[in-house]
Amino acid sequence: MTRREALLLASTAAFAKGEELCQLSALDLAQKLRRKQLSAREVLDAHLRQIAAVNPKVNAIITLVADQAQQAAKLADESAAKGKFLGPLHGLPIAHKDLAQTKGIRTTFGSPLFKDNIPTVNDLVIDRIQRAGAISLGKTNTPEFGAGSQTFNPVFGATKNPYDLTKTCGGSSGGAAVALATRMLPIADGSDMGGSLRNPAAFCGIVGFRPSPGRVPSSPNWNPLSTSGPMARSVADLALLLSAIAGPDPRYPLSLPEPGARFAQPLTRNPKGLKIAFAANLLGLPFHRDIKSIFESQRQLLTQLGCQVTDAEPDLANADEIFKTLRAQSFFQGHADKVAKHRDQLKATVIEEVERGARLTPADIAKAESARAALHLRVGEFFSKYDYFLLPTTQVPAFDVTQPFITEIEGVKMNTYIDWMKSCYFITVTACPAISVPCGLTPAGLPVGLQIVGRPQDDWGVLQFAHAFEQARGALRPPAL
Repeated sequence: MTRREALLLASTAAFAKGEELCQLSALDLAQKLRRKQLSAREVLDAHLRQIAAVNPKVNAIITLVADQAQQAAKLADESAAKGKFLGPLHGLPIAHKDLAQTKGIRTTFGSPLFKDNIPTVNDLVIDRIQRAGAISLGKTNTPEFGAGSQTFNPVFGATKNPYDLTKTCGGSSGGAAVALATRMLPIADGSDMGGSLRNPAAFCGIVGFRPSPGRVPSSPNWNPLSTSGPMARSVADLALLLSAIAGPDPRYPLSLPEPGARFAQPLTRNPKGLKIAFAANLLGLPFHRDIKSIFESQRQLLTQLGCQVTDAEPDLANADEIFKTLRAQSFFQGHADKVAKHRDQLKATVIEEVERGARLTPADIAKAESARAALHLRVGEFFSKYDYFLLPTTQVPAFDVTQPFITEIEGVKMNTYIDWMKSCYFITVTACPAISVPCGLTPAGLPVGLQIVGRPQDDWGVLQFAHAFEQARGALRPPAL
């Protein structure tokens, strides 16, 4: 064998090992790293090779800091060699949603206004991820300021669905979902106001969890609409990441007191006898026929698991008005100054939300807050009878990547750019924890998500039931990329 042939053989073997590593779960990788069966540098290099091979096709990771990541992996390996592991995420590569500030790593928010912005501080969730030992390798794509569940922006363009490159990946945590589905990352962080963790998870065949407000402190104000949260390819991997980012912080008034370590426990739970409210009437919302068919087919599996399945739905009257009012207020609070100074450089829907916020009166906001309080009382009463509420995550399958948003569902016109997301944002208003887990593929081969909603602050219970469902349902066919 010549030297060139030997080098080629070694290179081929390394590439094959890298592909194999990228198929492993985050839990498996974490265990092998802790047992010193793998090094952080080996794991990182494997994922960097996967990024080089796949990312040009999907445009999910839009800022890559390989040199920084390799230095961090080197330090992780040196620490491990001394018997010191950095935390539960030791050596796991991760990229962060481009709405989260990352110290020393470009953060654009998908906006031309920030295309060269390099923060000097981390958001809290990023600090927690890095302190837990994860290796930050870059940023994932998102719509401009997270507005809308379709991931495209004027800085980086659109991110494509790995199951069909002509379709959207959803949003706003779309880049993260695609990076997971294509094995470029084992874990990823995101955020969710109207479905931004759940919607792209459903479209890309992975798992996305909107925790209870305050479970993952992400805002120093009192608004529970938006929350940070974890994404992964399985519920168990997602729980691993949640264990690192959950927990109280005295600077965040809504933060919940339970420590994140609780979510590192085994998820095993027998679902027999659980009382499931099944959204047979789909909250009166229009849904694509393929979504309805796949959702209805889950009833048999739930029965096989021993669950008590009842057709029932909470009364979510006024959820639409509540969400739209408080969303507009939030956009006004966060972006009114940008609209005033840089209107010509902003996405039309961002301007639309800010202007709606500017028109709100004290009476409008008071009405929405009173309606939200009444809705929470009704939802609490509903969950005194049921353990979980199940409905489809999205109202439509993934649609054309060149289409900004859905304008009609089964003949029903959508009046705004977010009306097709009501199955997610109605749940946002309840403040209940909710997860999207894969439950099937449409005849066109596009993933569909099942949304599991739990009792207020019962995040652990949601993860346990989602894990049981996932184990019984089995994994979806991965994308062929």
